[in-house]
Amino acid sequence: MIYYARGSATEVITREEVDQVLHMVFDKMGTRERVLALPPDFTRYHSQAGMITELCYQYYGKALTDVMPALGTHEPMSDAEISGMFGSVPRNLFRVHDWRNEVVTVGKVPPEVVYELSEGKLDYAWPAQVNYRLLDPSYDLILSIGQVVPHEVIGMANYNKNIFVGAGGAEGINKSHYLGAIYGLERIMGRTYTPVRRMLEYASEHFIAELPILYIQTVLSRDESGKLVLRGLYIGDDYQCFELASALALEVNFNLLDRTINRCVVWLDPSEYKSTWLGNKAVYRSRLAMADRGELLILAPGLKRFGEDAEIDRLIRKYGYGGTPAVLEATARNKELQDNLSTPSHLIHGSSEGRFTIRYCPGHLTRQEIEGVKYQYGELKEYMEKYNPERLKEGWNQVDGEEIFFISNPALGLWAHKSRFVQ
Repeated sequence: MIYYARGSATEVITREEVDQVLHMVFDKMGTRERVLALPPDFTRYHSQAGMITELCYQYYGKALTDVMPALGTHEPMSDAEISGMFGSVPRNLFRVHDWRNEVVTVGKVPPEVVYELSEGKLDYAWPAQVNYRLLDPSYDLILSIGQVVPHEVIGMANYNKNIFVGAGGAEGINKSHYLGAIYGLERIMGRTYTPVRRMLEYASEHFIAELPILYIQTVLSRDESGKLVLRGLYIGDDYQCFELASALALEVNFNLLDRTINRCVVWLDPSEYKSTWLGNKAVYRSRLAMADRGELLILAPGLKRFGEDAEIDRLIRKYGYGGTPAVLEATARNKELQDNLSTPSHLIHGSSEGRFTIRYCPGHLTRQEIEGVKYQYGELKEYMEKYNPERLKEGWNQVDGEEIFFISNPALGLWAHKSRFVQ
């Protein structure tokens, strides 16, 4: 059921309007005794989910008893990140999702379904896992809040990905990511109904249909001044809510280019991007736009590690971003990768497959560490002086007679040459 749907490429929805909409929807739904909010974590700071969570708290007051950021495999939020993102929501309401130890398997998607979705490449059952809190019958409302935007694993982020991945468990996350990687990033990015999404839809229909989940989905893009504005707000309890949001996100977040990019410069805000696990959005979101033998130059002053999780960090350092054939061979031979399938998935997604150079300019990692994972290294100071983000505009720029393409935040869109994207 759709409770509210509004959005267009020219829409600007204010905080006051969001508040009015939430009041209207919540009033219509009736009194709730105990509410769980499931917003994204700080890696989705720009989603406006923090503002929406704060408005939900202001409406429900003491009835909103728990806020659990959908961390997935990310590290827990700091107090500073929580206060910066969620405003007046009391700190004592926040719970940390432990994706390794706090999950329950609510059902398994049969191997024959996964086999069909993977075009015969995989035949394992997929465990639909969620944090145990979602199954607490004392909650009579679960608010799943987040932004719909192109995504490398599932095509378009959010909706029930927030449940089965953001609040999911290790095996479920690993195997869903591997399905996406095997199917192929180029075939998934920006698509709504992908194999991974279809698998999650199967799980929603068969295993959690009784949970009182309400999805609050946002779509954002930049206005003419470069400011991020809320273009769409969709509230509902089924797939249609996500489908409407996806259609708008594809319209406003997808950048279809007439020519490929020879040099792409991507800025990673140090307050958001501290690992290649997150920073490789620079790779995922631009890969379809890069020219053969081009260079992706990533300015990453906050970069200090590879994985968000210590074990994943170790595996990335050990195996590196060597491309699909090498990663698949290593996965077939090594149980530690088989037991952590999100890692080889990430290694596949983070490679250029030998088509173009990926040069990282980190604030904290050494040349040896960067080159050890099969990337090229760049001195941050040197490249910051030449490609100062404060002097560049979104898109095409001329720098010392060279044409470059600048992306100030890769999480906010998808860039592709028109020959590589057919919807």
